[in-house]
Amino acid sequence: MLQGSRTIRFLNAGFGRSWLAGGGVRGGMTYGASDEYGHRVAENPVHVHDFHATILHLLGLDHTRLTYRHAGRDFRLTDVEGRVVRAIMT
Repeated sequence: MLQGSRTIRFLNAGFGRSWLAGGGVRGGMTYGASDEYGHRVAENPVHVHDFHATILHLLGLDHTRLTYRHAGRDFRLTDVEGRVVRAIMT
């Protein structure tokens, strides 16, 4: 998607939007808000690690135990700070 000469994803580098449906997600709700100009997160920020933790939880996986090995060390997809966003669940 383009707007002018820039791609849409670079217009608001501070945050993004996602739509989730089904699978235990509460329908018809908005979680979080941006400032009046749409440039900054104003309330309920969700980091990508939180988003991953929530999706994995909805899939029935424990994000704290799901690891991958890189350079001889185990890493988590959700890093150490990922948390499940329970406010969006039914």
